[in-house]
Amino acid sequence: MAIRSVSRARVLVPVGLLVAAGAVAAALQGQSGGVESRPQMSVVADTTSSAPPTVTPATSTPTPTATPTAAPTGAAATGAALAALRSTVDRAEGAVSVAVTDLGTGQSLSYGGPGHDFATASIVKLDILAALLLRTQDLGSTPTAAQRDLATTMIENSDNDSATGLWDEIGADAGLDAANARFGLTATEAGQDGYWGLTSTTADDQLRLLRQVFTDDSLLSAASRTYIQELLDQVEDDQRWGVGAAASNGGYEVKNGWLPRDTDGLWVINSIGRVERDGHELLIAVVSDGNTTDTDGMDLVESVARAAAEALSGS
Repeated sequence: MAIRSVSRARVLVPVGLLVAAGAVAAALQGQSGGVESRPQMSVVADTTSSAPPTVTPATSTPTPTATPTAAPTGAAATGAALAALRSTVDRAEGAVSVAVTDLGTGQSLSYGGPGHDFATASIVKLDILAALLLRTQDLGSTPTAAQRDLATTMIENSDNDSATGLWDEIGADAGLDAANARFGLTATEAGQDGYWGLTSTTADDQLRLLRQVFTDDSLLSAASRTYIQELLDQVEDDQRWGVGAAASNGGYEVKNGWLPRDTDGLWVINSIGRVERDGHELLIAVVSDGNTTDTDGMDLVESVARAAAEALSGS
């Protein structure tokens, strides 16, 4: 394991400076040398609408625009839990979408953001690492020591320079798109001209990526999956927020992304990962944009993750 190259004690650059200087775009290319810092918690604000939630078996592909097809088995409180999820999403300032699956029961739920593409920000770093490991498997090799060092700081510290280094290793946007086609990510398009953080995606696609990392139904080898999971489990303390809010016992692996857009100053806040909840193993992806502040987006993502987990279980 490489020694971390960045300090845990960091603060966010003020959004106004990022917008004025166009530094967001540079940071996305990894040219700023900066690392995202943890937004602080606050109360979520209001407004956004969505189609009804979809609850489906894990064997079928959930779509945000479909109507409910079935209630989770044995879930007496499903109706109320689904209504709570819908209310949480409808109060969002901008757009938000969630996808969750229970690896034990095989049930999945997808809701919000119909027809909306979300910028990944730094959750794409998980995708970059998965693409790298698939590439090394194809070559019959394993990541080099240098690649492993970059992977460690990219995932554990969300270091942008490390992400740019591995982005180049996988063949940039063309390499990511090729890997994602094999992973089954049908609605994800790699960012152009080195802007990997502007890769567009959906919550459903991010759930497909999580399946590659956390299930046996994967193109990634058991060794590759274990390696990624270990890095996600060691994300530094100030970045352990997001979908982990749905965990009942503190057990979770996570990768988050946050980005103020230089066009309007509104925040992209995303979170993907695996959580343990009441004896169940859940994969959850929440993506959002149009948040007035980073803290509003943080609170939204955590509220949606909790509501989706409750809706799936009916608790």
